[in-house]
Amino acid sequence: MRIVDVIHRRVAIWGFGREGRAAIRALRQRCGEQHFTLFCSAAEVDAARAFDPALEVVAGEPDAVMLSRFDVVVKSPGISAYKPALLAAQAQGTQFTSGTALWFGEHALENRPEARMVAVTGTKGKSTTSALIAHLARSLGVRTALAGNIGLPLLELLDQQADLWVIELSSFQTGEAGPLELGVITSLYEEHLDWHGSRERYVVDKLKLADVSRRLLVNALQPALLERTQQHPQRLLFGQPDGWHVADGFIHRGTQEIFPIDRLTAPGLHNALNACAALAALEALGMDAPAAAPALASFRPLPHRLQPLGERDGWHWVNDSISTTPLATLAALESLHRRAVTVLVGGHDRGLDWTPFVEAMRRTPANAIVCMGANGARIEAALRSTGIHCPIARVDDLAGAVVEAKARTPRDGVILLSPGAPSFDQFKDYAERGRRFATLAGFEGASITGIEGLGIG
Repeated sequence: MRIVDVIHRRVAIWGFGREGRAAIRALRQRCGEQHFTLFCSAAEVDAARAFDPALEVVAGEPDAVMLSRFDVVVKSPGISAYKPALLAAQAQGTQFTSGTALWFGEHALENRPEARMVAVTGTKGKSTTSALIAHLARSLGVRTALAGNIGLPLLELLDQQADLWVIELSSFQTGEAGPLELGVITSLYEEHLDWHGSRERYVVDKLKLADVSRRLLVNALQPALLERTQQHPQRLLFGQPDGWHVADGFIHRGTQEIFPIDRLTAPGLHNALNACAALAALEALGMDAPAAAPALASFRPLPHRLQPLGERDGWHWVNDSISTTPLATLAALESLHRRAVTVLVGGHDRGLDWTPFVEAMRRTPANAIVCMGANGARIEAALRSTGIHCPIARVDDLAGAVVEAKARTPRDGVILLSPGAPSFDQFKDYAERGRRFATLAGFEGASITGIEGLGIG
């Protein structure tokens, strides 16, 4: 669907976050004074009316009857496509689209054949890999756009031009993408079950990216991902010995040593693999990836992703608030191996399986584990049931977790926030949680700003 397709139709926007505001601006730009309805929370009504006085603003979540009054509803990504009210309205003929889908409608390859596009998804690693691709491409002098789920809605760049578009897509958005020159899948684990409804549906939705990608680059170290993508006619791999991979302290291209991993600014083996994905993506696009590799040393790590805050009161503090799965927490701990690490885990309970984390802690325990938030009690019970040989504590909130961590961490040890769960039980989002952690640790939390390199550069 293109924006022109909604002209003179009954249209609603569902959601008033950054994606919703971008959709309103784009629709106004192309559709003039057409009437639009906005569904938002009661707390957002005044701000929405100030943002666009011509909007009809409706407070609260719409039901099926309300949604079915519209020909088209432009929904924000966080609203599940499987909500009963949405499905019922869809069955009555209402079309549901999104800012992502509208942007692809405007920029589809058949409409703009000169626009090169690579989209990146994955349970973990998609933001860092997207930012790395953009950073490395720019080091080669390529005018590159970085947008999408990473923090800049595509519609905010509706009329902008770039030689290369690097687009991060969440599992909520992969089914909304149009034709792509290259799709990249960094990893595939269990996540977002509350949105998708089941693990299998999450996997199916995530892998919709393969359907629209002319070429598909996937992680060779994930057997399940390899199996699910084996039918793609132009599949490429990273992480295997004859391509871009990590071995003996270096990023390799086959047998050739390209870049020492101790010079990477983003720590951990998983980030070295993200760098391999980015280099392999550039190579798939016909660029000189080895020539771009030295720019890895100047890449600025993304905030809230294994972000070293520094030393305070004798402890080293690391903010990994973006960690929203237990496996992401394990990757964070692996990056800090051989150090005394107290890890803070827990948050909004999405029902994810913590067994891999528990088993890993049984084999190689952390210095201490502090469980917090809505699923803290469940995590604590799982840990204690296996007799893990490290101190385990449970507290209600992040402030209590920091106090507990200080009491249990030796001097020169690491206090790591890597919750393995979303923040919605106590915070607006992971960024707010990370800033609060930084403040509690004695740093200037407000100084942790957005991701560097968004937009066109």
